[in-house]
Amino acid sequence: MDCSGFVYYILRESGFTDVPRDSSQQYVWVRKAGKFEAVVSNSDDSFELAELKPGDLLFWTGTYDINRDPPITHSMIYLGREKGSGRRIMVGASDGRVYRDQSRYGVSIFDFKVSRSKRAETSGRRPTFVGYGRIPGLGDG
Repeated sequence: MDCSGFVYYILRESGFTDVPRDSSQQYVWVRKAGKFEAVVSNSDDSFELAELKPGDLLFWTGTYDINRDPPITHSMIYLGREKGSGRRIMVGASDGRVYRDQSRYGVSIFDFKVSRSKRAETSGRRPTFVGYGRIPGLGDG
């Protein structure tokens, strides 16, 4: 299961019948609903993350080569901060993102970091976190 397939499955199982299947269209869905918050900072403590809430959808570009508009290539679901450590965590599907300094593959929990990892920079790809948004139809609470 890929990242957007995980988001699609979880939201469909939760009763959201209009959720798109791929990450690019999930991004468009959130943007059209007026729920998107752009993040241009590369800092994990940016003020731009102040409104980030558990359940928000997270979006990246550049996780793989693609020629589409918008070029969103990755989505996950924000879970919040871990008790004890306070680290931000997310859930989704990935091919080697890290949780507690260990790479994980497939559907799992991962550390949520805005800054680029060393792995990403050496891979030749430039994954960039672009922002987050509330699930359309979920409400503002």
